[in-house]
Amino acid sequence: MKRVGVIGGGQLAWMMAAEAAKLELELMVQTPSLSDPAVARLAGEHFVMQGAVGNVAATAHMAASCDVVTFENEFVDLDALGKLATLGHRFYPTLKSLTPLLDKYEQRQLLREVGVPVPGFADLSAVGPGLTHCENGDAVQFPVVVKTRRNGYDGQGTFVVKSLAALEERCEKLAHQSLLVEEFVPFTKELAAIATRNVSGDLAVFPIVETQQEDQVCRRVIAPAHLSTTARDKAVAIAQTLLEKLEGVGTYGIELFLTADDRVLVNEVAPRTHNSGHFTIETCVASQFEQHLRAVADLPLAPAKMIVPAAMMVNLLGFESAEFDAPEGGYGDRLSQIRALPHTQVHWYGKLASRPGRKLAHVTLWTLDSEEIQDLENRAKQIEKIWYKF
Repeated sequence: MKRVGVIGGGQLAWMMAAEAAKLELELMVQTPSLSDPAVARLAGEHFVMQGAVGNVAATAHMAASCDVVTFENEFVDLDALGKLATLGHRFYPTLKSLTPLLDKYEQRQLLREVGVPVPGFADLSAVGPGLTHCENGDAVQFPVVVKTRRNGYDGQGTFVVKSLAALEERCEKLAHQSLLVEEFVPFTKELAAIATRNVSGDLAVFPIVETQQEDQVCRRVIAPAHLSTTARDKAVAIAQTLLEKLEGVGTYGIELFLTADDRVLVNEVAPRTHNSGHFTIETCVASQFEQHLRAVADLPLAPAKMIVPAAMMVNLLGFESAEFDAPEGGYGDRLSQIRALPHTQVHWYGKLASRPGRKLAHVTLWTLDSEEIQDLENRAKQIEKIWYKF
C-alpha cells in the first residue's frame, strides 16, 4: 500500500484523508498540533508527524516512511526541501514547479511568459511609489491593487488603493515587505478552474465555477458558472496551458477574472486543492481531493464531471473570537437546522477556535432537477441566515 505524506494538517488535509481509503492509500500528515483537523481522521499517532509546516527535520522523518510527499499549503522552505529531494525523496507538485508560483511577482512573470493573460503588473519594491508604468508598458491608472509578494491568502496582503497618496501610505506601512502592484480589473465575475495533472501527464479540468467574494474572502461558489461557451473554453485552456507548461502534478486552483467583453485573466494560482473546489465532494464523479491523490500516486484520473445539474458551496465563517469546548463549538443547533435542509451536506472542520473570517466549515447544496437551479441561491441565503442569524 502506498503512503502519501502531507505537509499541513488543516481542513484540506482533513478532506484528503477522507478520500485516501477509497484508493487504498495511507495518509500521513506533518502538523504542529495534535488537535488540527486532519489528525482526527487518521488511524493513529504513527500517521502523524508533529512539527511546524516549515520544520524540515520533521519533513525528513515523514518522507522516510512515505512514497511521496505533497502539500496542503504553500508556506514551505523550498531550499531546505530541495536538500531532501537530492536524497531521493519525491515531492509532488515538484519543487521546480512550485518555485515560480510562491512569489506573486515571479508567478506573474511566469504566466506572461507562457502566454496566459494577466493584468498589467510591476514590482513595486523595485520602482517605489513613483511608479508610472506596468511591465507591459501600460501607464498606471488608479485604482490599482497592491499585494504582498509572499504568504498572502484569503485576501490577506491584498489592498485596493485609489490615489498616489494612498499608494505612498500603503508602501510606508508595508516597507518591510516586497510588494507587487497590479492593474485593477473591472471584472463582472470572479471564476475558478480546478485542474489536475498526474505524473504520467494526463490532465482533467472540473467545470469552471463562479466564486462570490465578500471582504476578499470567498463566501459562495456556483457550479457550473453561467458563462458563454467562449469564456468557458478560455478558462479551460488557461488551466491546461498552465499545468502543461509547469509540468505540474496534483490539483491546482486557478483564480480568474471575467470582464464584460468576455476576456478571462488569471488573478492567482494556488498549487494545491482549493476552497472553490469543495463542491466536488458530493457533486462530481470524484472530488478534487481524490483527484489530487490519484495524481501524486500516479493513478489514472477520474472523469472531472458533475453528477448533478448544478450545485453551490457556502463557506461558514467565524463571526466571533471564541474557544470551543464542544465538538461543534456551541453551534450544534445552527448546524442541525442546516443539515435538515434537502440535498445539503455540512462539512464541519473540527477547529477548536473561531475568529472573524476564519473558515470553520462549508456546506454543499445541489439540485437534481434543472428547473430548480435558480432556487440554489435562495437556499444559500437561507443557510447564511441560519448561520449568521441576520
